[in-house]
Amino acid sequence: QVQLVESGGGLVQAGGSLRLSCAASGSIFSGYAMAWYRQTPGKQRELVAAITRFATPTYAEPVKGRFTISRDNVKDTVYLQMTSLKPEDTGVYYCAAERSVVFSKADYWGQGTQVTVSS
Repeated sequence: QVQLVESGGGLVQAGGSLRLSCAASGSIFSGYAMAWYRQTPGKQRELVAAITRFATPTYAEPVKGRFTISRDNVKDTVYLQMTSLKPEDTGVYYCAAERSVVFSKADYWGQGTQVTVSS
């Protein structure tokens, strides 16, 4: 069982930056692949970025070159550094964990953190 707690969301102007954090507890963090999703009203939750157990990242096309996912296996935390933010990046961002080498489907979810990008 893994508990995930996101933080770092907020209101930012277009072109600004935010760093989201997701602190994990309850199990061996290094044994999990991690990911960030986002959801906006009326849309399905979409995968934004994922990172393998061995810290290899992958990104959705809309965020490539602007977002960076990373993990700290000492602090049991995964991060999402977001730069050059756009209004369409607005949404609730969720952290997810899967007991696997490569992320494919969430076993556990955090409660979400709101990101709002104003134009």
